[in-house]
Amino acid sequence: MGIYVTKHHHDEAACPAGHPEMGPMLLQHLSDENAAKMGITVKGDAVVGGHDFYMILDAPSLEKVQEFMGPFIQAGSVEIMEADTCSQVVARGDCGPTAKIWTSGVPA
Repeated sequence: MGIYVTKHHHDEAACPAGHPEMGPMLLQHLSDENAAKMGITVKGDAVVGGHDFYMILDAPSLEKVQEFMGPFIQAGSVEIMEADTCSQVVARGDCGPTAKIWTSGVPA
């Protein structure tokens, strides 16, 4: 299992929060039960500045995180960053190598 930090950005026009169908679908997708189907645990999530959505995920692989983030890629950009916990960094004695970062780009 690895720790991944994700960032999703969408424009105001694509914001699912107030949409009568998309909002509930988003919450269902992020549910513990749904994430567990892919072996993912959502450790935390936050919306920053209105249209930037961050999550900390515990997941078996980058590919599983990409699959989980699929619905977000349809609405905007997605960035997935491999990460370590603070305790992992301290146990290792240094911050380690540069993190691998995957970016979806912005859909056409």
